Amino acid sequence: MRIGEAIRRIDDGVLMRAAFYIMLAVAAVFLVIDIRDMATANAALPGYDPMREDQPVLPPALTEGVPAAPPVQPASSPEVLRQAIKFQLGTGGVLLAEGAIDPGAAARFAEEIEARGEYVKTISLNSPGGSVEDAIAMSKLIREKKLDTKVASKALCASSCPIVFAGGVSRTAEKDAVIGVHQVFNGGKDRPTAEQAMSSAQATTARVARHLNDMGIGAGLWFHALETPPDRLYYLTPKEMSEFKLTTDPLATARKKP
Repeated sequence: MRIGEAIRRIDDGVLMRAAFYIMLAVAAVFLVIDIRDMATANAALPGYDPMREDQPVLPPALTEGVPAAPPVQPASSPEVLRQAIKFQLGTGGVLLAEGAIDPGAAARFAEEIEARGEYVKTISLNSPGGSVEDAIAMSKLIREKKLDTKVASKALCASSCPIVFAGGVSRTAEKDAVIGVHQVFNGGKDRPTAEQAMSSAQATTARVARHLNDMGIGAGLWFHALETPPDRLYYLTPKEMSEFKLTTDPLATARKKP
């Protein structure tokens, strides 16, 4: 009996270890598949890229997982929004930044701010987004220069544009301003490996999260972005923008300025 029990215990132990290794192997297979899918998705995307004419300028909304129309249609035409971002100084020190944030936009923006000097007080944004790196650089310069930001009524600020918006000391979204966020993605033509896709996404996500935190923006904003696929947008309500501190009380902020 004792010998038989010992054999059964050995058999049970072997079976349990075998089952464990099988489960581990299956999990590894699924992980590899997931990573490959991520790489393929990042390479095949963008489902939304403002610089590509075969993609929509304004993605549908993501409302409880179901695509829907944006809450308000922007006043600007897709042709205007698709162009590389341009800068135009208006009255009252308002610099209009309109168009897609293409690679190199931050350098041109810095040149514009340098040339305009103290004339610029507020950056008015109307952009479907674009390069995350350029958006972060523009946002940092706005905060460094202690400029304000705004999104006018029926103007658009989507994808990486809210990163720029976050740089303002005072941040105003007028009634019917269209502001939306989604996941970052690889919009380039190169097809990254699985490791490159994952590493790039994680690094970019960390940089954006850190920058928004530095700007005083609530973490909830970035959570909505991470939950929304790149070919959809999470459109923020005025209440959410206030709760996440994406918008400010202009009078209160003005009193804090040196």
